[in-house]
Amino acid sequence: MRRIISRRAEKTDQVVVLPSSLEDPSKQPPGTYTVLLLTLCLSIFAFFAALVAAFIWRSQTLPYWDPVVVPKVLWLSTTLILVSSGTFEIGRRLYAKGEWRWASRWLLLTATIGAAFVASQLTAWRRLMDQGAYLMDNPHGSFYYIFTGLHAAHLIGGMVALFYVVFGPNRSRELVNVVGYYWHFLTVLWLILFAALLTIS
Repeated sequence: MRRIISRRAEKTDQVVVLPSSLEDPSKQPPGTYTVLLLTLCLSIFAFFAALVAAFIWRSQTLPYWDPVVVPKVLWLSTTLILVSSGTFEIGRRLYAKGEWRWASRWLLLTATIGAAFVASQLTAWRRLMDQGAYLMDNPHGSFYYIFTGLHAAHLIGGMVALFYVVFGPNRSRELVNVVGYYWHFLTVLWLILFAALLTIS
């Protein structure tokens, strides 16, 4: 493999050797996916933090704030996403050992559980409508729809990335790790949202 000498060699007494892949503009330099993940997760977290703050503030204004009972199916949603995080981690570790066939099976199982999570969120919406909590009629119910809907949308994005890892041409270890970390991030984010919904209710 061809190698190049870093410009840092001019400023230090040690020669820093970098892979020649950095010369190829068609290849991503190491760490690119990780930086993108951190940027994405920080943006998503800031957005949801603002929503939670607005939710708590609005709950203190009682007029036009009708209490909404947390649908029990959200407990199932929480269990599913926790399990999916575990199955993804198993698949990620199998991939790190070079056992791609078994890793892909666990990753596909993760996607299946993720789909079940989204289905359970849709079921929760039906339970909300049974209570008479519609999107525009009750601010309390509106936050439920916003929290669950936006989180489910981000999870679907994670499922798309997961399928790309399994069936796409790029199966780099960094990409698998990044998608796994994103999935774990969504799990933690859901736990925070669910705790907020339970506390306010």
